[in-house]
Amino acid sequence: MRYTPDGKPVTSFSIVTEYTWLSSDGRRHQDTDWFNVVAWGELAESCRQSLAAGQLVYVEGRVKTRRWVDDAGEDRAWAEVVAQDIVALGEA
Repeated sequence: MRYTPDGKPVTSFSIVTEYTWLSSDGRRHQDTDWFNVVAWGELAESCRQSLAAGQLVYVEGRVKTRRWVDDAGEDRAWAEVVAQDIVALGEA
């Protein structure tokens, strides 16, 4: 966790989602996606106190995408979930 210059708490972490399915030929497939999550204020403090690596969590929020052009002139984008609610569900 860190604090903004005006003292507002903010924390960020990554979560992974996994989706598993069987194809029509019976083979098992798995798709994994990583998401960056950021929490502000009291929610950030709560995350610091109650979350641990490998723990299952429910995250609700909005997706925020930042776009910019880097020094080489390339378009870049960064997406993160700005959390509105985070609930610890237990251990993985």
